[in-house]
Amino acid sequence: MNYGLYISASGTLNALYRMDVAANNLANSETAGFKPDLTATMARDAARQEDGITSLPSNALLERLGGGVSGAPNRVRFAQGALESTRNDLDVALEGEGFLRVQGGDGKARLTRDGRLTLNSNAQLVQASTGIPVLSDGGRAITLRSGLPVTIDPDGSIIQGGTAVARLGVVTIDDPTQLSKRGSGLYEAPQSATLGPATARVIQRNIERSGTDAVRAMLDIGQAERAAGSGSRMIQMHDEIMGRVINTFARLA
Repeated sequence: MNYGLYISASGTLNALYRMDVAANNLANSETAGFKPDLTATMARDAARQEDGITSLPSNALLERLGGGVSGAPNRVRFAQGALESTRNDLDVALEGEGFLRVQGGDGKARLTRDGRLTLNSNAQLVQASTGIPVLSDGGRAITLRSGLPVTIDPDGSIIQGGTAVARLGVVTIDDPTQLSKRGSGLYEAPQSATLGPATARVIQRNIERSGTDAVRAMLDIGQAERAAGSGSRMIQMHDEIMGRVINTFARLA
């Protein structure tokens, strides 16, 4: 086995993955409520140690080289995004820690920071981007009366005709790192997670802009691209060396 080639390949694959993540962050730099992914890299043990086959013979030098690199689990940067004013009475932004509760297509509750809201044909309050219902603090879909002005208080109370008709389900999670992305700006919390009332303020006629720094994302793409290029050249060099060795020993034989 050409150990150097495999180590170079691991670094190249890791760089390509980092480039994909950075490109996705950049592509969502204008997506309301989007939170960027942060990648991390960790060293791999040598194959004999990683696979638990220490009884097999090995080479001390190769053991010290390790097994290259692999990607560590991504983290999500949940820092507050800038608020942008809109003219839509149903748009809301969360200022502070917390998430809106919505109902996913599979019927399970999801969390989101995307507060672009609208009414569907049944006068239900839904996400404008996905069409899925927004849930109240009691976990039910919210139905409003069409044609009446809507006021949304900082505590999430929805008022029509001078009467509070519902309250947005704004919750917080004890450990946001437990959340898993489910696409379209939605997050799923594990059953073991503890959800509680959020301290975030609900700001009407505003949305939260993406948390992606476009310049930083472009720099990350360039850095990963250069690393992938270097890894590809190393793979090519190992391949050329292997070819020379085979041809040389073939002639000697």
